[in-house]
Amino acid sequence: MSTLRFQALEALANGEEKKISGYSEKKITHMFASNVFTTRAQREYLSDEAYKSLSNSAKTGSKIERRLADQVAAGMKAWAEERGVTHFTHWFQPLTGTTAEKHDSFFTIKSDGSAIELFDGDALIQQEPDASSFPNGGIRATFEARGYTAWDPSSPAFIIEAGHGKTLCIPTIFIAYNGESLDNKAPLLKSIGALDKAAVDVCHYFDKNVSKVTATLGWEQEYFVIDEGLANARPDLVMCGRTLVGHAPAKGQQLEDHYFGSIPERVYAFMQDFEQESYKLGIPLRTRHNEVAPCQFECAPIFEEVNIAVDHNTLLMDVMAKVAKRHKLRVLLHEKPFAGVNGSGKHNNWSLATDTGVNLLSPGKTPRTNLMFLTFFVNTIKAVHDYDDLLRASIASANNDHRLGANEAPPAIMSVYIGKYLTEVLNEVETRVKEKFSEQDEVILKLDIHKQIPELLMDNTDRNRTSPFAFTGNKFEFRAVGSSANCAAPMTVLNTIMAETLKKFKIEVDALIEKGEKKEIAILQVLRSYISGSKRIRFEGDNYSDEWAAEAKERGLNNFKTTPAALDAYVSESAKELFYTNNIFSKVELEARHEIMLEDYVKRVQIEARILGYIATNHILPAAISYQNRLIENIKGLKEVGLPESSYKAQLNLVSVISKHIQSINDNVEAMIEARKSANNTDDMHKRAAMYCDNVKTYFDEIRYASDKLELIVEDKLWPLPKFRELLYIR
Repeated sequence: MSTLRFQALEALANGEEKKISGYSEKKITHMFASNVFTTRAQREYLSDEAYKSLSNSAKTGSKIERRLADQVAAGMKAWAEERGVTHFTHWFQPLTGTTAEKHDSFFTIKSDGSAIELFDGDALIQQEPDASSFPNGGIRATFEARGYTAWDPSSPAFIIEAGHGKTLCIPTIFIAYNGESLDNKAPLLKSIGALDKAAVDVCHYFDKNVSKVTATLGWEQEYFVIDEGLANARPDLVMCGRTLVGHAPAKGQQLEDHYFGSIPERVYAFMQDFEQESYKLGIPLRTRHNEVAPCQFECAPIFEEVNIAVDHNTLLMDVMAKVAKRHKLRVLLHEKPFAGVNGSGKHNNWSLATDTGVNLLSPGKTPRTNLMFLTFFVNTIKAVHDYDDLLRASIASANNDHRLGANEAPPAIMSVYIGKYLTEVLNEVETRVKEKFSEQDEVILKLDIHKQIPELLMDNTDRNRTSPFAFTGNKFEFRAVGSSANCAAPMTVLNTIMAETLKKFKIEVDALIEKGEKKEIAILQVLRSYISGSKRIRFEGDNYSDEWAAEAKERGLNNFKTTPAALDAYVSESAKELFYTNNIFSKVELEARHEIMLEDYVKRVQIEARILGYIATNHILPAAISYQNRLIENIKGLKEVGLPESSYKAQLNLVSVISKHIQSINDNVEAMIEARKSANNTDDMHKRAAMYCDNVKTYFDEIRYASDKLELIVEDKLWPLPKFRELLYIR
């Protein structure tokens, strides 16, 4: 019993001391954003001129003069050095799904050989990582290495602590030599700008004082936490972040006793630790609790501007992984690390706020603000209706394919849930008049809306856990986003489709006004047509049901269950027009991004296939054969002492069953290898992704079925892989 599994179990049984960092009991307000170059720090370390320039750039996107950039860099360096920082890095989000950083020291040598600490405006504004070594979809050849990171002043610099070192991190975009975006942040920033302009234009129908509309995001991060030793004993968890084999334990989540239950002490210590690190980085975490599945948990912050919220979430995932190692734990962010229990999502709560303090998706208290709410509420529904396939594509991944439509995750069919009361309001707007609104209709509608909507407090709108896109009181919750995903992709799509819909809305309203209609009547007429035209996307029932799948098909809604099929929406004609006209992606960027996502899918399935084959032939089959040999020796011994066959009938049956499963695993592993070779022989990435999906992945379940059956048969001390009951329940 010298396998890693039993070593890890022995360590847990002996209660070996876990390495816990020094958790401080300081008030959160005392440590919050202490490692962030906040506006307060900027005021202290920058001249008035430099501070105003940086503040204006963060708010409006205007460029900072090189002269002032030098001043900002000097102030930032002074602030960082006082906190023990020796290095800086441009922190960016390439299309790998993770973050990237290359550290440079402030230290340099002058021409006379003397050493100095230096950080100027040039180093702050721009750096040059290798653009051919990150996913680029063919934009950069291997020999065309030049790429640039460029400072994003709207997201504040921060200090990362790792071990005994501290590094100044400067959030940046990442672009190729010719200017094409190669990251998640650049298109997100463009979508934020497009939405701001379109939303402000529509807001002016109701309030001329609005000069800026900000998209806000509150993400809910779900994750699993397991013992590091047990995780290291599973090659699939080490290499893929999920278990490829493993029989469900007798007790899963059926007793519903883990959700909101008492947080295990070891996990609680980990939570306190990573929360403290997060607070220092300005991540405003507010909530923590047990999730539905055993060993599954969730944290959530206060809402923030969407760009900063995305930065904070990607930063949090990195912090969680690092802090977990201190506690000899492993954080699993995979969407479906364990079959048979809930997967993990990252619910994206999205809303719009004006610089006058109005949440555009919150019902107001006057007819005027009610109509403004209805305008943005209905336009959101229309945007999802018109671009549902693109929204589905934005959350597509090899990981999320395992989660969607299973164990409380929403299905791959995009729909919108708005609740009973708002459904009645929309029906009222749609059906009150037959042809055309009159001034009297306008008054009646405004009064009726005034009467109904203020009563729609958050608690009056029920939540639909099965809906992928649900209105939850003063925001829309995009529940289909996967736990390991970068929020930037779905937020870029959501911002862009909303911007496009608002632009078209304004054109239609203005056209009616030019024909002589009063403004309010024109708005209501267009809203009425949008309500009527987007009905098929609204669904108030159980999205898990087979009946909904059938009904959705009748409505003409697509059900793309796999990533290769879903990703085609990115290169549809409607998507191209959407992204080109709103200046989010060029043709080259869009096609490259589609290629990158397909390639990522192929590589992930390829890695899983290789690891599954390795586990099957190097772990499962040897254990099964070893146990089978013991049974055979037992049968031989019983024969030798003259016992009748009936006395070892059970052993004979077990030998036969084991042989069947061994043969099944062997045959399916060989067939899977051949299917993988066949897929690799095509240069067409779309075809290769389809072949990995339809031809290679199909063997996963067959191999798993036989393996899991063997796990129930083979003697426990011979089984080399930690079992689900150990991974999920032994802490």
